[in-house]
Amino acid sequence: MTLAAVALGANLGDAAATVNEAFARLDLLPATRVIARSPRYRTAPVGYAGQPDFINAAALVETTLDADALLAALLEIESDCGRVRTFRNAPRTLDLDLLTWGELVRDDRALTLPHPRMHERAFVLAPLADIAPDLSVPGRGRVAELLSVLDCNGVERID
Repeated sequence: MTLAAVALGANLGDAAATVNEAFARLDLLPATRVIARSPRYRTAPVGYAGQPDFINAAALVETTLDADALLAALLEIESDCGRVRTFRNAPRTLDLDLLTWGELVRDDRALTLPHPRMHERAFVLAPLADIAPDLSVPGRGRVAELLSVLDCNGVERID
């Protein structure tokens, strides 16, 4: 089994319900089980500001799927939840990012691990720190340490 971290986010439709549905769908993936799920956070949009706030969360999963298969499953869940990719940082019904997959470091057209901007994003690290503060982000450090140097304005725990 490999431990993987997944970020969840949504800001269109009933975002809170969609994030909850995504948690449930993650637990239904073959050879995968959710071992921890964070509280949800309301967060200000980053990049493109002209959109609603996001609901963000994080999950830890144990899986025997390889990184590519897990990513494909995450993309399928996004699609099933109505995700349409229009432009970078656009509003979305659901966004699932594979943050880490074990200690794998990879950078190719299909997948970059760890997620290339996770260490800069409080909206990713705050929920992840709730469930895995000591998780090592390969090449970056522990989640709690990475979060400690970020500005957390606009990141509010809601449950």
